Amino acid sequence: MKIKEGFHLREICGEKVISPEGYKNVNFSKLITLNDTAAWLWENLAGKEFDAEKMADMLTEQYDVDRETALKDSQALCDKWLEIGIAE
Repeated sequence: MKIKEGFHLREICGEKVISPEGYKNVNFSKLITLNDTAAWLWENLAGKEFDAEKMADMLTEQYDVDRETALKDSQALCDKWLEIGIAE
């Protein structure tokens, strides 16, 4: 999967927020915020192909987290990003 073009991570009032650019991406009914870990993943995955396995590898290298937990959380995040349409 890959982060869709036209979505950018910004910091607004201390919150990390995904903002759409371009007419086809505009939907102001929901604000997409990311915690620090998800924002770190977003920044490091932008423009690259990835899957839950790749995300889990990154998490275990960067944070003190076991592989099983990292993979479970990564899969949930991938599923959510696909569901809300910010990844494809």
